[in-house]
This record gives sequence, C-alpha cells and structure tokens, in this order.
Amino acid sequence: MTNHWIDLQHSDCILIMGSNAAEHHPIAFKWMLRGKEKNGTRLIHVDPRFTRTSARCDYHVPLRSGTDIAFLGGMINYILSSDKYFKDYVVNYTNASFIVAEDFGFNDGLFTGYDKDKKKYNKETWVFEKDFSGNPKKDPSLNHPRCVFQLLKKHYSRYTLEKASSITGVSKEDLMKVYTDYGSTGTGTRAGTICYALGWTHHSTGTQNIRTMAMIQLLLGNIGICGGGVNALRGEPNVQGSTDHCILYGNLPGYLKMPQASHVSLEKYLKKYTPVTNDPQSPNYYQNYPKFYVSFLKSLFDDKGTPENEFGYSWMPKLDDGVPYSLMHLFDAMYKGTVKGLFSVGTDPAVSSPNANKVRKALEKLDWLVSANIFDNETCSFWKGPGVDPKKIKTECFLLPASASMEKEGSQTNSGRWVQWKYKAAEAPGEAIPVGEMFIKIIGAVQTLYAKEGGINSEPILNFKCDYHDRSGNFVALEAAKQINGYFLRDTVIKDKVFKKGQLVPTFGMLQDDGSTCSGNWLMAGSFTAGGENNMTKRGKDDPTGLGLYPNWTWAWPVNRRILYNRASCDINGRPYNPKRKLLEWTGEKWVGDVPDGGWAPMADKQNGKYPFIMKADGVGSLFGPGMAEGPFSEHYEPYESPLSKNPLSSQLNNPALHVFDNDMDQTASGSEKFPYVCTTYSCTEHWCSGALTRWQAWLLEMQPEAYIEISENLAQEKGIKNGERVKVSSARGFVKCVAMVTKRFRPFLVEGRTVHQVGLPFNYGWLFPEDGGDSANILTPSVGDANTHCPEYKAFMVNVTKV
Repeated sequence: MTNHWIDLQHSDCILIMGSNAAEHHPIAFKWMLRGKEKNGTRLIHVDPRFTRTSARCDYHVPLRSGTDIAFLGGMINYILSSDKYFKDYVVNYTNASFIVAEDFGFNDGLFTGYDKDKKKYNKETWVFEKDFSGNPKKDPSLNHPRCVFQLLKKHYSRYTLEKASSITGVSKEDLMKVYTDYGSTGTGTRAGTICYALGWTHHSTGTQNIRTMAMIQLLLGNIGICGGGVNALRGEPNVQGSTDHCILYGNLPGYLKMPQASHVSLEKYLKKYTPVTNDPQSPNYYQNYPKFYVSFLKSLFDDKGTPENEFGYSWMPKLDDGVPYSLMHLFDAMYKGTVKGLFSVGTDPAVSSPNANKVRKALEKLDWLVSANIFDNETCSFWKGPGVDPKKIKTECFLLPASASMEKEGSQTNSGRWVQWKYKAAEAPGEAIPVGEMFIKIIGAVQTLYAKEGGINSEPILNFKCDYHDRSGNFVALEAAKQINGYFLRDTVIKDKVFKKGQLVPTFGMLQDDGSTCSGNWLMAGSFTAGGENNMTKRGKDDPTGLGLYPNWTWAWPVNRRILYNRASCDINGRPYNPKRKLLEWTGEKWVGDVPDGGWAPMADKQNGKYPFIMKADGVGSLFGPGMAEGPFSEHYEPYESPLSKNPLSSQLNNPALHVFDNDMDQTASGSEKFPYVCTTYSCTEHWCSGALTRWQAWLLEMQPEAYIEISENLAQEKGIKNGERVKVSSARGFVKCVAMVTKRFRPFLVEGRTVHQVGLPFNYGWLFPEDGGDSANILTPSVGDANTHCPEYKAFMVNVTKV
C-alpha cells in the first residue's frame, strides 16, 4: 500500500475492485466502514459476484471477469473528456507534459516494435525526445500532439461508454455512476482510493490492471495524499513481508534485482540497475543502489566479501537472460524431468497452483520432495492421491513438522508496510520447529559436509554467513532481524557523527558501498536504533497530526514513513492541497507532519527543491510507462480463455507478450461451445487459502464441508440444476465434482450482444481431507499468467457445468 489501513477512513470515495475486503481483509474494511459512518465516505464495490463486501457498500457493480482494463479505460476517457483531472498535479507531478518520440505509435491492438515470433517488444520507440541537457522535452500546456497527455487522450478515446459496456457486461448507467462518483475526487480537496487484491493480480493482464488504476490516481492527484493511494490489501500469510524479503524469483530482498548471466561483474550489474539523470531537480534516490546492494552482499558473506572479490558478487546465483523462473515455469521444467528436488515450505502447490493435474504429474518425476508444514497436505502426499499407484512413484518424500505462527517470534508486515514484532505465545507440539530453524540446521549440515569433503563451487556455501542461533543450535529470529536491519562493520563517521563497529545502522541513508556496512534488506534499515532498540516493538498511541499516523506505534518501511510520495500532497511551494487533511507542510525551513519523502525543499525552489517521486529517475509519476512488457499504456485484451473469439477493441485477442506453455497437459479452449461459461476462483470465509490448515478444524469444516460451485438462478434453470445437487465442472484440463449452490450472487452479462454466464468456485478444497470433500478448483485453471510477473490467471477461464 502507498497508504495504510487507518488512512482509509479519510477517503471521500473508495473503489473496491478485485477484492472481497469484508471477508478477507476485515481490519482494512473496518476503517472503510468508519469512513462511511463518520465522514460520509462513498463505498463502491465492482466485482463479478455479490459478496458481504457488496452488502456493506453504497452499491455493487458486477462485471465480467478479465475486463477490468476496459472498465478503467472507460473511466480514463471520462476523466479526460470531461476535464475532471487535477491539472496542477498532472502538469507538475506526472510525465503528462513529456514529448514522446516521433516514431512511437499504436495500431490495432499493438504498439510499435512488436516481434510476433518472439512475442516480445523492442522498446526503442517507447522513449522521450531529449533537450540539449539530455532531459525529456516538455510542453506544460499539454497541447503538443505527441506529449503524453495527448497520446493518452487519443488512446483511451476508443474506450467509449458503449464499448466499455459491451465488453464488461456493465450497463452504461452503472458505468457512469462509478465514473461520476470516483471522478469527483480530482479537485485537490477531495480524495479517492482504490483497494484491490488477487481479483486484479490473477489475470494475464494483472500488472496492467493495477497500473491503469495508478494512472487514474495520477490524473486525479490521488497519489501521496491522505485518503488516496493505490492500496493492495495483503494479509494472512504475511504476504507483504514475504515479498519485501524476496519471495518472487526476479527479486532480492528490498526489491533489488536478481543478477543475470550477462552481468559478469559487479560493475556491470550496478551499471544496469543504477539509474542516471541529468535533471538537477530529480532526487533519483535509486542512484544509491550500489550502497544497498553492496551492503546486501556484506550481509551474506561478511568479512569473506572484500573489494578484491567484488564483495562475493561472483558467488551469487545468476538468472539466464530472458528466462522466467516463475512457479508455472518451475513445474513445467519439473514435468519435463529437469528438476530433481523440491523444498515445498508453507505451501500446497498440488492444490493451489494452476493446472493442478500437471503439477501432480510433475511431482512424480522428482527424486526427492521436502515439505515443511503444520499438517500433511496434498503436495507431500501426492504419491497416494487419486489415480496414483504408490508403487510406481520414485519420489522420496519428507514431511518436516513446522511451528505455527503463534509458536515462534518474529516480524509480520501488514498491508500498510507496518512491521510489527510478535512474541512466541506457545510451545510447538512434538518435534515441530520454526522453518527458520530448519534452514539453519540444513545449511549448517551442508556447510559441514562441504568443509569435510569439498565440492564443486564450494565458496558461496562455505562463505555464507548463517549463524543466527544460540549455543544449542536453536534459531534466534531477533539476531536475523538485526542482520536484516544492518550493522556498521567498522568505525564510520557520517555527517560528523561517529558510529562504532557493531552498532546497528539507524537508517538506509547511512548505508555505504565500500564494505563498511551490511544490511540484509535496505528497506528495513531503521527497524532498530543504532543502540539496538527494536522499533518494531513500539506501541505508542500518540497521534500528533490527528490523521491516524501513530508514528510511535511499531515501525513502517521506509524510515517510518506512513504515506509514500507524501510531498505530492502539497503544491510546488509546499502548501497542502487540502488544509483539512494536512499530511505535510513546508515551513520555509523544513517539512512538518509525516516523515517526508525526502527532506529537500519543494520543487518551486529551483536551487534546492526536488520533485516528489523520489524513486523515479525523472522524479514524476508515469502516465507513460515504458517498463511494462505489453505496452506503455494499458490495453484491453481478452483473458487467454474467453467466451469471445474476437477482441471487441482490436484484432489482437490476447495479451501479445504472454508466455504460453505447449506440452500435452496444457490444453486450452477459447471461444468454444464445449466450454461456454466464464469461471473464476476465490476463497470462502471459513477456509484459508488451499485449506491445508483449516480443513483439519472440525468447527470450520462443519460450516463449509465440501467443494461447491456458485451458479446463477438463470443458468441453473437453463441447465435443470437445483440447489444442493451434485454437478461436474470441466475445463480443457480436467474436471471436478462438487455441490451446486444456486444463488442470486451471480447474474448473466450481456456481452457483445449475447448472454454470457459466469460461475465461481472456492479453491479451498483438496482430496486428502475431508474424505469425499472434493478436489481442487485448480484442476480447471490454465497454466498462463501475467506477461510481467507470470502471476497465474486464476480469475478468468472457461468451463462447462453438467448435472451428475
């Protein structure tokens, strides 16, 4: 989240889209309801299904799964054509005025530079014209035909009310209702925010879904302000903390980039990822990337990493250039027999991964599988699953009993980046131990083996620092947290202040690139004070601004800043756009309020002032975003499996940058009479994720005992299906049997002049337990994902439903 949960109450209009916040993020939703009750916040829910969230909002708007960009593109068209954008913000704080290269263009669903054979873009034309100083040329009047603003206006003019309605299945009246309500926030004195979750990310255009809303927020001036922002609702499995600490294959902790094979030296790697600008008013804070990365290397290799060996850079694993290593690619390689072993930690991919039958077949080709979990699950026990003969399985399986979250201490990070330290509440049963301790013990044993017997490429293993344990060998989370924060490794003087060797680094602004500091995650530098006080344990309730920032309640990354890009809440002279929600203000000497996103003067001061978007090389928000795989502007493409055989907006049916798997188990069917219904997956309230934890709890299982499918009354009547009857749900990849829940929560859509039905299944069930409780909905989902992140498209695919 750019903002935080408590801040939601300050919004004038909240658009909940791609989220069932009431059921899955109830603490966040509490603050939305508080805003509604106390401040008259308008709550809008846009979702294919009517849920408990819909029931508490002012109104619900159903749309066909996979059409979010058409919906939001229509909103952009409305904002621009009706002059609802906040011009002062757009001109000064975005790249709307930048002049795009003359040979850039867009035609029939494709931008310039597309290579059809490679399914990839050459982005040479996705650039700005430069002036004599090497900075982008600008037209602050926004009238130049090739400025970003005019290109944006032209691109989204195609998203008329009629076209958006025809694609999404949303009535024109409902579209205008949302557009008018949300578009009213672009005044400087009003605020609008978006709250989304997996309903946006689980699409083949997932990243562009989020980016489209970010563009709307920039146009309305809603980034960096109290009650605004782009806010991902993340929750139960410590999702925010896990991504901060690099659960994604392309990242290192703190969202640093994984090295690639072509980065043969530390110098080449740092040159690749350290941005350069010629604009003296751009903070370009990522110019400090070498300090963050060298400090990270020192956290791994300690005194074994020296300037002479590039601080151990050669010991780091490298990705092959252009080769994705996502979950889907992992199981595809496993299915082909090129992966020999798997650690499955706190997860159940045989239930939770797309095309689950393929995943289960892939597991059969492993030599060994280690599963670390609280309970047994379908992944660890795949060898005795439906249709599997254990005698024919070669995979040796190990189940390591893990401590539950309340049986260990450590940090948890909520959606608003607040990192809170929690204490151990109970001892784990039997031989269960924390996962951190498992890895400490395994790594220690491997290091001992290498020290004794040697081995190929032994240096990174033997030189890896992993001593976060007590004398008995038990993992000490606090010591690991301190290493993540970072230390001074020698006496260091910074701005006339002396820090002694062994002191903790109090802020990432003090990290160095000469090997004198270490930090396992630069974002977390400051989670401890230099003297060792754990800021994550703070529980102060003072609120100086009255805005619910609570600066002394725990600690938020970065540097305890509660709202990111907060200098954009003020005009170029540092005066708050909205004095009633004064997040920051420039006194003439300093900023007061929240921790400012950089202490520089406002940008009107040409000598000392800086732009507000400090992590961007150009210092402004990107309406034109050349970093995206499928285009600098978002574009509606149909889901990979769609009820339509033609994209209503262009000749390009699907995302042109998709990676498509083509082996025998990756069958798909789009525009097919055999699979005529749109299907989506989600979680029910009573179960958690794959259900691997909650299906063992009798009281939860009693409430939701088996797999079910929700279908509309219209479709049920058409198919002759009654509530409670058993049905077979099939896709091109397989089928599941479950109970039919005939409901008013789904309704048919009118899409391109014809009726399209949508159905939905929870993904909380698996064959292992309970007996006859049904199997995973992900047997039905395809192995296809977003072109930027490869996040699977769980939320839109095609099925058939028949009575058993």
